[in-house]
Amino acid sequence: MTPAPDDSPIDPSKIAYVYMQMADHIAERISKGDLRPGARLPGERDLAAEYGVAHLTARRATRELRERGLVVTLPAKGTFVAYPPEPEAGSTPEQ
Repeated sequence: MTPAPDDSPIDPSKIAYVYMQMADHIAERISKGDLRPGARLPGERDLAAEYGVAHLTARRATRELRERGLVVTLPAKGTFVAYPPEPEAGSTPEQ
């Protein structure tokens, strides 16, 4: 999951919060299938080092991903890519 320094998805000159850029990049990797449901994300300090940001920025990006329902954090275990929600019983898939 380590972006090369030249390929960093974080652009500090962009008019967007750095934590949001980081969360968007991880979300994109989840949607592409690079990060599969149940996969453990690196810890916040490791994520911060990988993206070249402060650990509190990585923490805020992780919180953003939780709020989007893309990851689940289990205290003392880590942060994991969430499984897609199960369809409700009795509902039919849209066509």
